[in-house]
Amino acid sequence: MTTPWKRLALLFATLMIALPATAASPQQLKSRGYIRIAIANEIPYGYMNLQGKAVGIAPDMARQVLARMGIHNIRWVVLPFGALIPALKAERVDMVAAGQAILPARCQQVAFSEPNSSYGEGLLVKKGNPKNIHGYRDFAQRPDLQMGIVSGADQIDYAHAMGIPDRQIVILGANMDAVSALIAGRIDAYAATRLSTARLADKLSQVTLAQPFRDPVIDGKPARSWGGFTFRKDDTALLAAFNRQLKAVQQTPFYATTLKHYGLPQKAIDAAMAKTTAQLCAGR
Repeated sequence: MTTPWKRLALLFATLMIALPATAASPQQLKSRGYIRIAIANEIPYGYMNLQGKAVGIAPDMARQVLARMGIHNIRWVVLPFGALIPALKAERVDMVAAGQAILPARCQQVAFSEPNSSYGEGLLVKKGNPKNIHGYRDFAQRPDLQMGIVSGADQIDYAHAMGIPDRQIVILGANMDAVSALIAGRIDAYAATRLSTARLADKLSQVTLAQPFRDPVIDGKPARSWGGFTFRKDDTALLAAFNRQLKAVQQTPFYATTLKHYGLPQKAIDAAMAKTTAQLCAGR
């Protein structure tokens, strides 16, 4: 038999489940004393260095922007790329600093800051490029080839748009898994951004960039992405404050210097300012 106290406890638990989460604001985060930021351990967008410090294009910019907002204590959380948005929506983190591409499908789930970076595509292959791979089209024309793509990455959309079937795609857990998969022969090329593939090629002698590289052409245009910081849709005050200070930082020498430090050329820095989040979320 259910007692009145048990019925009251059950009602209270039900109400607690039904209550919406409280949207985070800069003041609430400052009162709490810290902000939780997720990264995906992908060089050079956001990763932990050998000293255990979060560095990269997005973490370096996030620190600068948040400091202007009066938020200095950051708790970094490393997650697989495909887990970033689910963790954000589940309130395990307060924002994501991974340079995630601003795409219409993602905009349905989360809110993005204004663009912070822009990047093209690349392919990583074994040293010497033994399979003579130079672009996505090679996979569409040669069914024996296997392409590696990190779970949740937008390269899967490019592959499908180029006519590459799922049977030729191997889903990887993280950026660094690509090298072992290439060496073991599980994949013939790793598809990622030009900057990610170039950094891996620079650091490891067993792999190299597929050169010359032919960009995947989607809807008549070479594929290009714009990366931003990711927030929950309800956290409008936090996003608005972040965007204000992000714009201010982008007007300082720190912005271009930081992006160049991590390998982005001036052309890519200029391109980052050429689109707005509203345009990108609308697919324009």
